[in-house]
Amino acid sequence: MKNSKIIRWILFIVPIPVILISLFIGPASDLHFWETLKSFWNETPQPELLLTRSVILDIRLPRILLVFLSGGVLAVTGAALQAMFRNPLVDPYVLGLSSGAAFGAALGLWTAVIPIQISAFAFGLLAVGLSYFMARKHGEVSIISLILSGIITNGIFTALLTIVQILSDPFKLQSIVHWMMGNFQHAGWSALLSALPAACIGLTILFLLRWKLNVLAMGDEEASSSGSEPQQLKWWVLVAATLASSAVVAVSGIIGLYGLMIPHVVRMIFGVDNKSTLIINLLLGGSFLVIIDDISRTLAGFEIPIGVFTMLIGAPFFIWLLKKTNIGWEN
Repeated sequence: MKNSKIIRWILFIVPIPVILISLFIGPASDLHFWETLKSFWNETPQPELLLTRSVILDIRLPRILLVFLSGGVLAVTGAALQAMFRNPLVDPYVLGLSSGAAFGAALGLWTAVIPIQISAFAFGLLAVGLSYFMARKHGEVSIISLILSGIITNGIFTALLTIVQILSDPFKLQSIVHWMMGNFQHAGWSALLSALPAACIGLTILFLLRWKLNVLAMGDEEASSSGSEPQQLKWWVLVAATLASSAVVAVSGIIGLYGLMIPHVVRMIFGVDNKSTLIINLLLGGSFLVIIDDISRTLAGFEIPIGVFTMLIGAPFFIWLLKKTNIGWEN
């Protein structure tokens, strides 16, 4: 347990060097740290340093902050949904939330009438509600039925998303296809600022309810006996998780299975107490996705969608979880 405390303190510090180092990783690899610092201190820097400052402030910094926000949101919402459903195989992607929000965002992008964030939130909430409704039987939700319901929901909204692609003009179609694979190529300050309010509201609600997530994880009967209203609490968690997740999906696209991996890693190291682990999910989820994004930007001569990497990492992890026999909530 002493080691977990040390790791906990390290995680509070890790985002700072990860973000700073990531500012100097990318196609323009000739950026130098000290020369860049000089460009901020000098009122009239040299033209090449002025260009460097523009690359850092206008291109890389907003992208890195958006990636960090997206990773943190997916990890926190994944942990919250897993506690609510008492199922470590749940995440926004498995429940169909990501595909629902993706369809909503694509619909808003295609019609240019419905605001993208509102459309993504509405269809994300609809997707999770549909999965939960299909899986619920005699007041209970089993692991198998929830996974199957998520697969069906994903299929429905993927089909609807395909229809939007068919009906879109070539310019919008290209944007939708790139965005579906999880892509931060066009990230900027406007995208970050559009996702930030809804993501912060959703995260704030989840952090305020973090101790009640432990009550939900014990089951409805235990939650009721402790004085809580489990159904009302579940809807608060569901709405908050959908609000935060749909906000980042609307600007980043579908980043599959990421919200499944990180919460489980956090539980294995720090236990299942959501009062203390929710903030760790935010820090670890954000930092790790920034590292994955660095790899996606530099591995090849072109940018590989980040969703490709999260699926390649998350799929084996998901299979391992399915094969693991004693999955539970005990320490």
